Amino acid sequence: MTQDNGQAGSVHPRPTAHIRLTSHPGVSIGALPPLRWGAPTPLERGPVIGTTTTRGHRNVIGTHSGSYGVYRALAIAAGALARGHRADLTNTAPTDPIGPYPQWFDPERIVSIDPFGAVVADVFADALAHGYDIRPTIAITHAHIDLPEVHDAIRAGRLRPDGAVLKANGAAVVTKVAIEPVWYLPGVARRFGCTESDLRRTLFEETGGMYPELVTRSDLEVFLPPIGGQTLYIFGSPRDLADPSITLTARVHDECNGSDVFGSDICTCRPYLTHAIEECIRGAQATGHGGLGGVGLVAYSRKEGRALGEVTKFLVYNARKRQEGGDSADKYFLRTECVAGVQDMRFQELMPDVLHWLGIRRIHRLVSMSNMKFDAITQSGIAVDERVPIPDELIPADARVEMDAKVAAGYFSDGPVPDAAVLAAAKGRGL
Repeated sequence: MTQDNGQAGSVHPRPTAHIRLTSHPGVSIGALPPLRWGAPTPLERGPVIGTTTTRGHRNVIGTHSGSYGVYRALAIAAGALARGHRADLTNTAPTDPIGPYPQWFDPERIVSIDPFGAVVADVFADALAHGYDIRPTIAITHAHIDLPEVHDAIRAGRLRPDGAVLKANGAAVVTKVAIEPVWYLPGVARRFGCTESDLRRTLFEETGGMYPELVTRSDLEVFLPPIGGQTLYIFGSPRDLADPSITLTARVHDECNGSDVFGSDICTCRPYLTHAIEECIRGAQATGHGGLGGVGLVAYSRKEGRALGEVTKFLVYNARKRQEGGDSADKYFLRTECVAGVQDMRFQELMPDVLHWLGIRRIHRLVSMSNMKFDAITQSGIAVDERVPIPDELIPADARVEMDAKVAAGYFSDGPVPDAAVLAAAKGRGL
């Protein structure tokens, strides 16, 4: 066999010797009008078209599938996937309808996801029929989740199977929603208090110039960033999320693979997540306001290690444990900043978008102690009635340092205030 050098007889010949760049106006402008974010109808807004072999149809920067777009490129390069493959969307429609809600048409309320991402096969059927490669960025399905902590709660009598939300075998019934990020750059810039041009240039430069269109195509205002998305787990009826008279128990959780999946005991992530799931199940089973029942929501975002990444997180673990005097709450944030240059890069400004997509106006019980999440949610116009801290008995011994540091930094707590040294250190870090 010969090497793939684009010559005849190669294993994976290149489709063409000519590379068409999309970094200049006029190259990728197709027949569809530009996107109008926040338009009163999806047809007036227009479809999001990223991944396509027809360059003239592309109307956004980037590609679908987030970070998985790189794997798709590898599959095409390896010959395992046809370059022009189009998804057959037959029978892929959402199992539960969500929306539309007034928030969908407010260009300031939702800037990081496509409100119509789950229904493109319906609302853009004509464009699909005319050959436009329009792909869903949201998928909605039914599922069961089966966790040992839920079985423990059943044995302890804290949860009781009802056959609807919680099955007799301990599995919880959920509606599951997968969401890919779709950024409206003018709106994202306003959220972070910077100019759109500064945002575009920084995204371009700090990703090694991955997307030149960020700085050359100001006419393209939507960006599909190569990052992870989020998954929603809804306990009860999804339509009840938008009804403020129905009790909503919710947690917004940022990914922690080591704890969430493998049970690492240096943080409270899995205990808090499973505690929230228990609260969501109980809330969805309960009789709420006026006998209307309840609904539960866990929104799970891919922001590993405070969005610093897992390599940085493990480096910080080593630095914390090996420092003089051992791990301590008063140096918790300092060790992170020494390695990463910043304490946290999750920046919750974009987080409430998914809550607005669900039509949520009130969270009756927020299972979170995070001041950053609480502030982002309430400042976006969503009311929060009660904040539910993690019970002390669920905090692993090695995670006590983290919890003391976070409470000193502003986390909600109905327990004792950390000692003066921890509080002073947290204040000294500008928290």
